[in-house]
Amino acid sequence: MSIAENLSKIKSALPPHITLVAVSKTKPVVDLMEAYNAGQRIFGENKIQEMTEKWQQMPKDIQWHMIGHVQSNKIKYMIPYVHLIHGVDSSKLLKEINRLARKWRKKIDCLLQIHIAEEETKFGLNEQELDEILKQVQHDQQGFENIRIVGLMGMATFTENQEQIKREFLHLKTIFDKQSQTSTVNCQLNTLSMGMSGDYQLAIECGSNMVRIGSSIFGSR
Repeated sequence: MSIAENLSKIKSALPPHITLVAVSKTKPVVDLMEAYNAGQRIFGENKIQEMTEKWQQMPKDIQWHMIGHVQSNKIKYMIPYVHLIHGVDSSKLLKEINRLARKWRKKIDCLLQIHIAEEETKFGLNEQELDEILKQVQHDQQGFENIRIVGLMGMATFTENQEQIKREFLHLKTIFDKQSQTSTVNCQLNTLSMGMSGDYQLAIECGSNMVRIGSSIFGSR
């Protein structure tokens, strides 16, 4: 099937409240344009340099999501256009995003990445670190006035064990529900980004409202 057909099939099966991020990392602009021409307007990339090059070449009504691990020295390149940064995993990184956003007189939406998988290779905050960052942001609103924390993100363990994946997703949903009860001007948790090509249906069952789908749309890398 073509990219447009893959996209149509996935979209038709998604509940209306689910945001679909088409993960286009490593794919050429011609592939992204096929998805764009089929109606897709939200794309996710994991390397700032590659995302910036695509942003420069493509229509300007696209929402670009940074879904990979963020390197502090590259943040400045995406501040002018990035719509949502998924993988914020430290207060240091949040402060740097805020500092650069202030220079551009912008507010940048961010998700805090939570470590829910058993793999040590995955990034993310534990619950205690999450508590500390949220308290920092809520108590020092002027110090973080150029960012908005709009939700949480997590990746399950790469395994065939569906029960384990479900357990990890439900754990993240519990954390999300607990933290979303408190809100301030720059911290209102309404987005829960979890689920990729192999597990997004299970993620939606567990409460996700944003899924990141790549290979099911664009084919394997």
